[in-house]
Amino acid sequence: MMCAVPLGQLFQTKSLDELIAETREAGHQLRRALGPLNLIALGIGAIIGAGIFATIGTAAAGDVQRPGAGPALMLSFVLTAFVCALTAFCYAEFAAMVPVSGSAYTYAYATLGELVAWIIGWDLILEYAIGNVGVAISWANYFHTWLETMGIHFPRWLAIDYGTAMARMPEVVEQAPHVAGVPIVLNVLAFGIVMVITAVLVWGIRESARFNFAMVAVKLVVLGFFLTVSLHHVQSANWHPFVPNGFGGVAAGAAIVFFAYIGFDAISTTAEETRNPQRNMPIGIMGSLVVCTVVYIAVAAVFTGMISYGDLKTTLATEQAEPLTLAMKHVGMSSWMVGIVAFGSVVAHTAVLLVFQLGQPRIFFAMARDGLLPQVFARVHPRFRTPHVATIVTGLFVGVTASFTSLDAMVDLTNIGTLFAFILVCIGITVLRVKDPGRPRPFRVPLGPYLIPTLGVVSCLGLIYYLPPSSWMRFFGWLIVGAVIYFSYGFRHSRLAAPAAAPAPPPQPAS
Repeated sequence: MMCAVPLGQLFQTKSLDELIAETREAGHQLRRALGPLNLIALGIGAIIGAGIFATIGTAAAGDVQRPGAGPALMLSFVLTAFVCALTAFCYAEFAAMVPVSGSAYTYAYATLGELVAWIIGWDLILEYAIGNVGVAISWANYFHTWLETMGIHFPRWLAIDYGTAMARMPEVVEQAPHVAGVPIVLNVLAFGIVMVITAVLVWGIRESARFNFAMVAVKLVVLGFFLTVSLHHVQSANWHPFVPNGFGGVAAGAAIVFFAYIGFDAISTTAEETRNPQRNMPIGIMGSLVVCTVVYIAVAAVFTGMISYGDLKTTLATEQAEPLTLAMKHVGMSSWMVGIVAFGSVVAHTAVLLVFQLGQPRIFFAMARDGLLPQVFARVHPRFRTPHVATIVTGLFVGVTASFTSLDAMVDLTNIGTLFAFILVCIGITVLRVKDPGRPRPFRVPLGPYLIPTLGVVSCLGLIYYLPPSSWMRFFGWLIVGAVIYFSYGFRHSRLAAPAAAPAPPPQPAS
């Protein structure tokens, strides 16, 4: 009998009214400063980044584990956009109905219970924090290359991790200073950019949105520049054969370019900081997805028209991380043109870092407010009204990890973690339509509670099928670590465990 109540807590849900009421607690209130254009810009800032500047080469050419899409890369983007749109409809309904920080974590708490909420909250760390480690490392690589094009020679041993240098770059190890015979190699550039982004995010949500808006404008201009100067180099002959590896190549390409779409859901983490979220959240989520899809298809069409599928397969073996500049060099463009696109990639990576670093602390903030993490993560800065402790801790974690970790070790987890979160959001829409059909829904998933959510689940599972098996192994290992933390801390401190004795808001320092 004594175990019955605690075990029941695992699947106990929070009412939507209770979730919304908690946002009004003293000391836990965030500043509402974002409008629809801010949200669309945040979505574009998160979506257009490393994916379009780095993954399209591998998606088009393939690798040893999967076939390439070839010129049908355009169809891969359409397929991935369709999968994301199904989930985006579900996110939009939740975000309008539950304008609370926490994104899919909060939605799961309201529909599927505390244990599932914890799993998805822990899972979202893969998308935001772990994913951002990879983005920071990639940013450092592009920034170092850009410095080289301007004649600035930054020490390579301060722009790469120890493991990669030891395994692949003996000349870097030789150039690095040694202490007691051990080479000092660490990625200072990756750490530095994360610290700058963290400072901006602590400063305020309005200032962060303005900074992001400027970066979004720059990278859209740069992509427009790429399309303009590259268009007359497109040869229709390069689009034949259009589908060299059949649907398998298109689907494998879609699974890879899914990286290019990760981020639209980050908009939902800012629900508590949005003016009129019932109206503006759906606009932000769907609007950013539409804009990015149009841009992606245009870039894919020009890219595959500039360089043939055969040349891609042979050339990308050494330069697949920078496919757009590769295509420009392939057709003999001037170095200054290549430099502009490289600079755009740096800006794009910076915008992704900003939005993901904005999202992760708000997940921690929501989990701490529920008692599943220590209350210090729920502290709000008395002046800037931002979750400053969670932001600083996240920044230190991402920055330090990026200083010592390789890119390959980080990216494998991101896709599967995000797709798993998408699946639970789609299921949650159907569950809540059945459990609470009378609740006002400013935005509704069209065509009823079953068709689009079910298609969303099936399509996400389809993309997961095309991911490498190693992703599954790492993902399950991550979930096991999360389960240990939940049962050792979160389960015992949850506000659902003792609602009558819910922890008081943490003391706020005097302003």
